[in-house]
Amino acid sequence: MDFWEKVPLMIPLDDPQWAQLKGGYRRPYDPSSALRRLQEGDDVWDELWDNLHHQGDVGDASYATVPHLVAIMKRSSRRDFNFYNLVSTIEIERHQRKNPALSGSLEESYVAAWADLLELATADLKSAQDPFLIQSLIGTIALAKGQTKLGALISYADEWQIDDILEHYYTWSQAYQ
Repeated sequence: MDFWEKVPLMIPLDDPQWAQLKGGYRRPYDPSSALRRLQEGDDVWDELWDNLHHQGDVGDASYATVPHLVAIMKRSSRRDFNFYNLVSTIEIERHQRKNPALSGSLEESYVAAWADLLELATADLKSAQDPFLIQSLIGTIALAKGQTKLGALISYADEWQIDDILEHYYTWSQAYQ
């Protein structure tokens, strides 16, 4: 059995329907070439970020890409914050009213990918040292556990926003060292 056949209902990379799927700009974007290059070890994160997400907009190409990203990165020894931030951003923005719903044909592989993401993020958290990666992992874990608001807060908050929340609600600078 081919590796890609193990993932439920994932759109094969050579399927012509990729050309019809829309990305973050609400126009067709076929990520199959970028996914193949990622599989070979190329750095394609800028292309994927630019085309799968734009100012809160995501599309069915974004949703269809998540299972492939997870499958590729599951086989990789190097997962960084780009991977976790992109899949988390797609999941968060999927809930915006202006974005398309996750269609039935994509749902099974998308949900299965998120189950795998929980395992990957939990395993990677054990050895993570980079603060951005740690924040990405915790946000991903919250999202994978169905905590969309918490996952969004953790994933999207900048350091100054975290400082502001802690200061406002807990007078951090006065109460803690």
